[in-house]
Order: sequence, then C-alpha cells, then structure tokens
Amino acid sequence: MAFPRPRPGRAELPRRRVRSLECGQGAVRAARFNADGNYCLTCGSDKSLKLWNPHKGTLLRTYHGHGYEVLDAAGSFDNSQLCSCSADKTVALWDVATGKVVRKFRGHAGKVNCVQFNEEATVIVSGSIDSTVRCWDCRSRRPDPVQVLDEAKDGVSSVKVSDHEILSGSVDGRVRRYDLRAGQLYSDYVGSPVTSVCFSKDGQCALAASLDSTLRLLDKDTGELLGEYTGHRSGTYRLDCVLSQQDTHVGSASEDGKVYFWDLVEGSLALSLAVGRGVVQSLAFHPTLPCLLAAAEGQLQLWREETFEDEGDAPT
Repeated sequence: MAFPRPRPGRAELPRRRVRSLECGQGAVRAARFNADGNYCLTCGSDKSLKLWNPHKGTLLRTYHGHGYEVLDAAGSFDNSQLCSCSADKTVALWDVATGKVVRKFRGHAGKVNCVQFNEEATVIVSGSIDSTVRCWDCRSRRPDPVQVLDEAKDGVSSVKVSDHEILSGSVDGRVRRYDLRAGQLYSDYVGSPVTSVCFSKDGQCALAASLDSTLRLLDKDTGELLGEYTGHRSGTYRLDCVLSQQDTHVGSASEDGKVYFWDLVEGSLALSLAVGRGVVQSLAFHPTLPCLLAAAEGQLQLWREETFEDEGDAPT
C-alpha cells in the first residue's frame, strides 16, 4: 500500500521588508526578477535600466541607450542578454557584460509598454500602445518583426510568453491567448481595460488585472471565470498582478500604497503590505522563494517571509 504524500508545508508569504533601495533613476516604472531570481532589473523614468542584486542591495550595472523613459525589461534564460522597451517606441536587446545595445528594433507606432523573451531568448515579444504585439528575431539582421499580432482594438498593456503561447492584455478589455502550435487565437472579454496578465505556474490558468479594481483568474482552455479578487485600488495606472511561487496566492499592486494578496482558491484577502504613500508601480514575485519586489516612486523594496534571516544584516 502506498502512503499518502506528506502535505506540503503552509505556503509562506512575504511579510517583512528586508531591503529598501533608492534607485536614483526617477520613478521606477517596472521591477523584474531575472530567470533564477538572483538578480533584478529596474526601469527608470530617467531613460536608464539598472541591474541589481536585490538580496545584497548592490547595484551591478547601469544601461543607457533609450531616448525616453524605460517601461519594461526582461532577462534571458542564461543571463547573458536583456531586452527592454521604452516610450521612445523602440525595443532594445542588450549584452549584459558589455552594457552595450546589440540591436534596436523599431516598428511600433507608439510607446512600447511590455517586453518578454521566448524561452530560448531567440525572439523578443513586445506590446505597444499602438494596439499590436510584435515578435522580433534576435538573431536576424532584418529590421522587420517576424510576426505582427494586430487583433487588439486598443493599446496592449501586458504580454507573457510560455513555450508555445503568447498571452496579452489590452485596454480594449480583452485577454488574448495565441496558441502558436495550433495557430489559434482565444479571446476572453473582461469588460474593463486590462493592465497586467500572467500565467499560473502550472500553465492551466491566466490571471488578469483590470481598471475596475478587480483581478480575475481564468481557466486558460475554457475561459471560465475561476475567481475574482477585490479590495485593492486600481482605476488609473497600469499596475502589475502576480501569482506566488507555489500558485497558492494572487497578488496585486495598488494605488493606495499597498500590495494585496488573496488566497487563490478561497478568494479571501490574506495579506496587505504597506509599501509606501504613493502608487505601487510594479511588482515581481521570485520564481522559487516567498520573496517579492515592489517599486513605489523612486524606491525598490524587497520583502521576505517572516522567518527569513538576512545574512548580511546590512542597514535597510
């Protein structure tokens, strides 16, 4: 007879602020972990992109090359390259080690809100206020995108990429999923401008945040509404939503200076973190640890679980 598996320990949430970093790049428009969560990127309204070790609180490099504020960034799976996008309408591919721009992709007709690499970091996917998602080949010298997805009727606010899908959220109130293997488009109407989308870790669900101060969890295949989460404030700004590293909780930035977490299954509010006085602009959840990045005004904060002990004991 097989013994039942031991129940996994209670999922911990980040509850304690262990670092506050003054980024020195104006307003921080986005904060993003790299693939393994050891480093992070911050995008500044001063046109700069910065690479940090947030766990130690150290700045590793500053990247200059955009002509206007940087709105999003992502790291490649092997940490050798970065991509970023800007209100200057361009997407940039960077060499991490040299700090130089390898390629600059032009083609969007307005500011570019979001970027992602595919899994192999051979393609960059970008979404723009011009209502398109564009796919750029990092290895080709051709200036044109390899694909333009123009189904959105208004600006594209958020994109995420899995091994065979592109998930996009648009101001037209729709979450679109492009299944690249099957050549299919699935579209779900949320009814309010979508500010952020993300896949669950198990790949079964999509989470969408919108300007009616509601997060919605959708079954990826059927579009069925699995859960709604409210209590935060989101009516004006493009705020991030996240899933915790074990898919146990959903989280959202908020315009009241807090970050909110809800139990994914029950829908009940589990936690609110007082990050600052202004709008919490951006959120990123660590891929494997109960660890959160939150950006508010010009500051980056690192939050950890209650039992976490900081080795460095550096002043926060």
